[in-house]
Amino acid sequence: MAGGAALGLLGTAGCAAPSGVAAGKTRLRYWHLFGGGDGVNMASLVDAFRAEHPSVALEATQLQWGSPYYTKLGMAGAGGRAPEVAVLHLARLPGFAPGRLLDPFDLDLLADHGVTAAQFPEDIWRRGEVGGRHYAIPLDTHPMVLYYNTEICEKAGLLDDAGPGGGSGGGGTLRPIRGADDFTAALRAAKKVTGAPALTTETLGPDSAGPWRLFATFYSQTGGTVLSADGKRLTLDDAKALKVLDYMAMLSAEGLLVRRTDYPGTVGVFNAGKTAFLLNGEWEVTTFTTSGLPFSMTRVPALFGRPTAQADCHSFVLPHQRGRDSGPTDANNEAAHAFVAWMVRHSVEWAKGGHVPAYLPTLRNPAYLRLTPQSAYRSVIDDVVLDQPAWFAGSASLLWIRLGSVFSGVLTGSRTPRDALREAKARLRELLDTPAPLGGTGGDAV
Repeated sequence: MAGGAALGLLGTAGCAAPSGVAAGKTRLRYWHLFGGGDGVNMASLVDAFRAEHPSVALEATQLQWGSPYYTKLGMAGAGGRAPEVAVLHLARLPGFAPGRLLDPFDLDLLADHGVTAAQFPEDIWRRGEVGGRHYAIPLDTHPMVLYYNTEICEKAGLLDDAGPGGGSGGGGTLRPIRGADDFTAALRAAKKVTGAPALTTETLGPDSAGPWRLFATFYSQTGGTVLSADGKRLTLDDAKALKVLDYMAMLSAEGLLVRRTDYPGTVGVFNAGKTAFLLNGEWEVTTFTTSGLPFSMTRVPALFGRPTAQADCHSFVLPHQRGRDSGPTDANNEAAHAFVAWMVRHSVEWAKGGHVPAYLPTLRNPAYLRLTPQSAYRSVIDDVVLDQPAWFAGSASLLWIRLGSVFSGVLTGSRTPRDALREAKARLRELLDTPAPLGGTGGDAV
């Protein structure tokens, strides 16, 4: 981690003594990492909470996404002078030493505010539990999805005639794609229409995670795992991994995939109507809706057996505070639980940004069902696959970055699938052999 420099920064930002809080109000500090369209939607939710809870002085602070955010959050918890509530990607929970850097939720207190375990998918809810205590409450899941240009797909004969297309283009919906051969055929048909590669996805760039997310989606469909259930052993299946890597390499070699493009480039290429398909997280829906692109969205097709997709979840956590649930901080802890419960129960607004609400009642809410195309892929909630629990896994993690750079070579043509597999396993063993810097859980390679 950043060591002394990070500790020095921490002492000057976000952890000063309370000030400026109106008399009689309960101070509630909230840290998050949401920018862009997510930031706008979160600000709307924060303002609505303030309006309904005039006795709570809510101070929401947006910090820089990725490693800077997690460094600051970890150090705040280590010092016991953290905000009352914060956002954490659920797959990163094992690296945050629950019980030391994070405090557990009082589930009875959450229930008093209308939120219980039964209102969430069992697998996602369970990921928030460590050692019999609950440390993370999921707000959403944000999986990889398939965007498609409705005009190009219509010309390629890939749309059903019936039903609205959603998005901003109308038209039909994408015909079912069953298996890798079917998807390849769809890409070839679209390429004939445009004369250009039919698919774009992130293939390169500084700290590029897209190649890992693509591999993780396809590999999860084979039923393979990267790590053991406890995150301590390497379980990567060579045959299944090579099947996926060979397919990724073929897409590039045949010219069906835009070979060299970074994350902003993929958004720009698809938004300009140059490709029929984009594989990415669902959070770019606002970009394409705003531009007026004729598009819609669907789940990633089951190319290798199972209909699964790589994902993570935004969740709420309670960074460690000394005496959080006793003495003068009791009111602050009560407010933190009330805030978390209110946010998940009002997640329709949050879903406008593309994320699939983790709170199951929202998935049945008519206001959510009217969101198109955001509600079209909601069934993926039952098939999302998060990284196995390890301190180096989860969004913006070392796992994503280090393996992303390896699999980038497969997509650009600079690495063979076998070489990429060999290097990926070597990097995984190195990560397993490295102690968790924040005292989270790690493991030993085999």
